[in-house]
Amino acid sequence: MTLPYWKQKTLETMSPTEWEALCDGCGKCCLSKLEDEDTGDIHFTSVGCRLFDAGACRCRDYENRQAEVADCVQLTPQNVRTISWLPSTCAYRLVAEGRDLYWWHHLVSGSRDTVHAAGVSMRGRVTAAEDELDDVEDYFDHMLDGEP
Repeated sequence: MTLPYWKQKTLETMSPTEWEALCDGCGKCCLSKLEDEDTGDIHFTSVGCRLFDAGACRCRDYENRQAEVADCVQLTPQNVRTISWLPSTCAYRLVAEGRDLYWWHHLVSGSRDTVHAAGVSMRGRVTAAEDELDDVEDYFDHMLDGEP
């Protein structure tokens, strides 16, 4: 039996298609985060990026997202190992840590809907878009307890 590519390859040796397919489509990386200036702790909010389609859990303009959103972070094999706010369920983080994908990941289940059915995605859980809020104080009303 041949192992799936994410068990055979490092993140650095994946093709662009394999890399993109690794995304589980949860939408958690597209949420606004707040950093505590005193402790450096990261707090997730239920506020989606202005390009985030909360129903589809996808970016509305993925190809141009970094030109459209100045603080959009493009995940790379190098930075997924250092980004502290990547969710513990993130496929990029799991593979970087040598762990396996969860049963609900589409590459395991065969369906892009299982991430939503398992309640792991942000579908139906985004309470505002960043362009609907006036200032940083408004984000506090949308802070989550822990990781989404």
